[in-house]
Amino acid sequence: MSHFQTNTPVVMSFSNLDPSGSAGIQADIETLASLGCHCTPVITSLWAKDTAELKEIVPVDPSLLIEQARVILEDMPVKVIKIGHLGSIENIEAIHSILSDYPNIDVVLDPVSTYSGDEERSAMVMNQMNQAMESLLLPQATIITPDLVEAQNMGRQADTIDACAMEILEMGCENLLIAGTSRNQTSIENRLYRQDGSKKSYQWERLGIVSHGSGSTLSASIAAYLAHELRMLDAVEQGQNFTWHALAHSRQLGMGQRTPNRFYWADKNASASSRKLQ
Repeated sequence: MSHFQTNTPVVMSFSNLDPSGSAGIQADIETLASLGCHCTPVITSLWAKDTAELKEIVPVDPSLLIEQARVILEDMPVKVIKIGHLGSIENIEAIHSILSDYPNIDVVLDPVSTYSGDEERSAMVMNQMNQAMESLLLPQATIITPDLVEAQNMGRQADTIDACAMEILEMGCENLLIAGTSRNQTSIENRLYRQDGSKKSYQWERLGIVSHGSGSTLSASIAAYLAHELRMLDAVEQGQNFTWHALAHSRQLGMGQRTPNRFYWADKNASASSRKLQ
C-alpha cells in the first residue's frame, strides 16, 4: 500500500484553459503552488483569449472530462475540489456525477458565467448553465465565491444583497462569499454568509488597477487553505488576503488587463503589507 506524503495537499481543479495565463486553470495552478498545494488540473473548456478580449470557447467532451477526473481521484488523495468555468451543461452533469461519488471532499465553487458568441445566444446559454449549476452543483458545494453580479444572477427574486444571499443559501450550499458587495473610492467590501444565519463583512483597501483572474485566485486560495485544514472562517480571510496581495502586485504583461502576481512573495521588490481595514 502506498504511503502518501500528506504534507503537500492535493487539490483538483475543474476549469478552462486561458492562454493569457491570467485566469482559469493557470490561475489555479499558480495559486495552489504558491500556497503549498499540488494542483491536479482537469480542463473543462479551451479558450481563445488574450488580456483584452475573449474570442472563442470550445467545451471539452464530457466523457474526456470524466476520464481526466476519475483516473486522478483513484490515484491521489484529493482533499479539496475547486470548480471554475464549466464549459457546457453536459460538463456540469458530468461533474455532478463525480461529486456524488466523492461526497466527503470539500468543494469550492466559483460560479463563472462567461460564454462566447453573439450577445443574445450568450445570454441564453449562460442562463441555461446557471440553472443547471444551481440545481446540480450548489447543493454539493462547501462554499461558493461569486462576485456581486454573479450572485444577483443567482438570487433573481431578491431586492437586497442580504436577501439575495439567503436565496442562494436556500439552494443548498453551506457557505457563500460575495465579493464586491459594496465599494467606495477607498475600500471594497466582501461578505460571508453561512447556513447558520451568521454573516461577516470584510473591508479591503481598493486598488486603482484592473486585473483579470481575481475570482480564480480567490476561490483557489480558499481551496488551498481548506486543504491545509484551516477552519472555514480562517480560510476565507486568508484567501482574501492572498488575493489582495496578488492583485496589488499584478503586472502589465499584455495590452489589456493586468495579470495577478501569485508569487508576489518571491519578488524582492514586493514590499506591500496587508491592507485589510479594521
